[in-house]
Amino acid sequence: MSTVYLSMSTDIIHGGHMNIIEKAAELGDLIVGVLTDDVVASYKRFPLLAYEERVKIIKGIKGVSKVVAQDTLSYRKNLEELKPDYLVHGDNWKEGFQSSIRAEAIEVLASYGGILKEFPYSSDAQYQRLEDASRDRLSIPDVRRSRLKKLLGMKTTVSAIEAHSGLTGIIAEKTQVLEDGKAYQFDAMWVSSLCDSTSRGKPDIELVDMTSRLRTIEEIMEVTTKPIIFDGDTGGLIEHFVYNIKTLERIGVSACIIEDKTGLKKNSLFGNEVVQTQDSIEHFCEKIRAGKKVLKTSDFMLIARIESLILEQGMDDALKRAEAYVEAGADGIMIHSRLKDPAEIFEFCEKFRARDTTTPIVVVPTSFNGVTEAEWAEKNVNIVIYANQLTRSAFPAMQNVAETILKNHRAKEADDMCMSFKEIITLIPEE
Repeated sequence: MSTVYLSMSTDIIHGGHMNIIEKAAELGDLIVGVLTDDVVASYKRFPLLAYEERVKIIKGIKGVSKVVAQDTLSYRKNLEELKPDYLVHGDNWKEGFQSSIRAEAIEVLASYGGILKEFPYSSDAQYQRLEDASRDRLSIPDVRRSRLKKLLGMKTTVSAIEAHSGLTGIIAEKTQVLEDGKAYQFDAMWVSSLCDSTSRGKPDIELVDMTSRLRTIEEIMEVTTKPIIFDGDTGGLIEHFVYNIKTLERIGVSACIIEDKTGLKKNSLFGNEVVQTQDSIEHFCEKIRAGKKVLKTSDFMLIARIESLILEQGMDDALKRAEAYVEAGADGIMIHSRLKDPAEIFEFCEKFRARDTTTPIVVVPTSFNGVTEAEWAEKNVNIVIYANQLTRSAFPAMQNVAETILKNHRAKEADDMCMSFKEIITLIPEE
């Protein structure tokens, strides 16, 4: 009997899926490859049902003989192992994002005589409404809040990029590239106090109040579904911090990072060039314990940012603080440096992991930006935050356009530097 291979990612089975399964089963013994959670999350949207649950659903469908994991968007690995007589797919991958995946699959099939069978893609408006409803569910606070911890359980390294408005949130949500048979997206968004302040033309000294910062989060949440990591600066007074962190948890933020400094906040990249005071271990641990005590769920993460290397207090001090903060209840440790050489960050990661194998490590490689995510994974880093690149790229572009218009006394010369509003509008979701 002929063997047939069909790949599926869905956690909502509708008539279109049933139709293609029936057609595939008519060709022979049907093997369904279910995309793993990390592949689905990087390719489409975060799955509402975990891989194991999706496997159970597919196994229960009439006509399915066997279910296997497909751990890449590329079909190559499973096709070469299974060598099915037929590969079945909808015809929606002939153009666009998946066309290179299709071309590779055809090449592999040709190598052993396999045949690609394509059927018209089901584009019923009802099916799209189901998908839209799934995306809407991902934006619900309880669902969104839990996603960061789930991603940490799924992926070696989670990547986040800064967002400071609804539009930058959409860019963080929708930007995707395909490379080597894999799809890549940002996993989360970082709401930075620096970028939030800068977008308002204000200095980064905790001048923008919490009410304004919460408004930024709401604007981003309205048009996105991905988890949010909040830059909590120093956290402020403990009496204020406990209320703020309860609000962040309630609205669906996944994590808050607070740094162990006191007094008027100065950007860490200034280091000792300006007066900065590090909090005592005892007081900062008290702040962590107070924050953890008021949280209602285990989904929300309170992450401690250590400034010892920034303030040239040494590796021993950084490690001592990390151990104390974890003991106080911190759900992760962020270690930072303003050096372009990542050596001291690597050293911290190695020494911290020798003492603690489970607590997530967070890095913000703004200065030491030559290290790839794969290299961070080798150093057992769990979260990589690209903290200000969207803001830094936008300002030179806008300034250049403004100067070009002034120089030429018209806008024609600036058009090539601008995206059309028609393209921008297509990014913005409609209700």
